[in-house]
Amino acid sequence: MSSAVIPLGWLPVWRRNFLVWRKLALPSILGNLADPLIYMLGLGYGLGAMLPSIDGQPYVAFLAAGTVCASTMNAATFEALYSSFSRMHVQKTWDAILNTPLGLTDVVAGELFWAATKSFFSGCAILVVIAALGLTNGPLLFWVLPAVVLTGLAFAALGLIWNALAPSYDFFMYYFTLFITPMTLISGVFFPTDQLPGWLATIGAWLPLAQGVALVRPLLAGQVPADALIHIMALLVTTGVAFAIALRLTRRRLLK
Repeated sequence: MSSAVIPLGWLPVWRRNFLVWRKLALPSILGNLADPLIYMLGLGYGLGAMLPSIDGQPYVAFLAAGTVCASTMNAATFEALYSSFSRMHVQKTWDAILNTPLGLTDVVAGELFWAATKSFFSGCAILVVIAALGLTNGPLLFWVLPAVVLTGLAFAALGLIWNALAPSYDFFMYYFTLFITPMTLISGVFFPTDQLPGWLATIGAWLPLAQGVALVRPLLAGQVPADALIHIMALLVTTGVAFAIALRLTRRRLLK
């Protein structure tokens, strides 16, 4: 297994995954759009018609920001889990790459950036729909894009940790049941976190999804996020620490 450091060694891995994905790009994007759009339109306009405004905006606009972040999270997570596991364990694509001058760091970093890229496509697709529905306000909308990238990177790195530990596809259900789903419910996606018990709201505020929501929601409303630097640093630190753990666990797994 190569240990040499190659500048931008992750890029060929990223490009390989992109070229494979490009053949099914449209169905992939439409598939990522369907679920969040059903939630946003069904809950936003259906349930939203019976709810008062939240912080001066209709419920559908409140939900739109959460949907962007949740869609980004889910796309990054699915790619870092199911697709990366297939390439690592089932298809043996990683083994083939590791027989080239590229090293394991390049492979895992390529998977990280590719999962973040796919999540960026998903987040942008939702953002286009939200803009078409008139649920955005002002030019700060474009600053949502870097926030989507940071959110995607954080969840891609976290997913790669679980990928390194998983013995089979079935193992991923624990990750969704015990981490992703509860986090979605307490991170301000569907309702303000001040509706939660204090201790639960505090936990939710520390989670990476809440950091993304705290950046995206004000930007869609045409406002500068409060404590933006804290949220950005939280996502960056999550990405860095999770990637380091994922790389260590993956190296230990493949060297068994």
